[in-house]
Amino acid sequence: MSRTGLSSLPNLTVQQLEYLVAATDHPTRAAAAASLDVTPSALTQGLAELERRVGLTLFERHGRHARLRRQAAEVLTHARRVVAETRDLARWAASQRSGSAGVVRLGTIDAVAVQHRAEAIRAFHANRPEVDLHLTVAPSGSLLDGLVSGDLDLIVCVEPVTAPEGVVFTPCFAEPLHVYAPEGELRRPPHRWGPWVTFPAGSHTRAVIAAGLARAGAPFDVVAESNQPEVLREMVCLGLGWTVLPPSTGTRSGSGMATARAEPVAHRHLVVGRRQGSPPDPPADALATVLIGTGSDR
Repeated sequence: MSRTGLSSLPNLTVQQLEYLVAATDHPTRAAAAASLDVTPSALTQGLAELERRVGLTLFERHGRHARLRRQAAEVLTHARRVVAETRDLARWAASQRSGSAGVVRLGTIDAVAVQHRAEAIRAFHANRPEVDLHLTVAPSGSLLDGLVSGDLDLIVCVEPVTAPEGVVFTPCFAEPLHVYAPEGELRRPPHRWGPWVTFPAGSHTRAVIAAGLARAGAPFDVVAESNQPEVLREMVCLGLGWTVLPPSTGTRSGSGMATARAEPVAHRHLVVGRRQGSPPDPPADALATVLIGTGSDR
């Protein structure tokens, strides 16, 4: 069998690819080196060797800083995938050698961690003491980044418009989103809904809200933003604007808000995300099953 094609492949190392990911994700080379517990000079040398082996200039200077060139995006995508999969393999191998159940690093949005799946997560933690469960609560975009990079094993987030490469989603449940206004402001006709206080630009939930309001014919004039539903609720109480929230946050006695209409303006779909092709991980698989199958709100 001819080895011509194989001999032309660049001889890359996982460490060099890890250097590339760190250098891209940190503001300075010093910070990137510190995150990997290496010296800045070792990082710089490793990146230079990576460029030599790939045969491309990956970074360009901008003042005192080096930035990844647009042409290097494909190399970075490959690096993220290889680093994440190698970390998966290392954790799996360590658990096999030690005979332990290992670690499950779960990431969820706040509504899942403290409301919809709080009891399920608590029960799993109590019933599986051999599993070291780490929980991260963050917005959907940050959770996806952590999953792709290999920092998280399993996430529950709002379904994105486009799934990142190498990530598979399983439907969990759909959550209604209702329009809320300050108490006493519901005399205005529907076409005058707003202005709005809502989630930041780039938020998956905000995209769902914007689409729902557009279907309802309501303008989406945003005057304030926050990732925290409780903060949005307080902004409404202060009279800064209207908002769209799930009833678990919006429908509370004495909240200072009133529901604009009985029907939800949209639904956000919550999904469980995993990296495609990850090594078998029975504890993570068991937790995913619990998260997908719990509750009557599917």
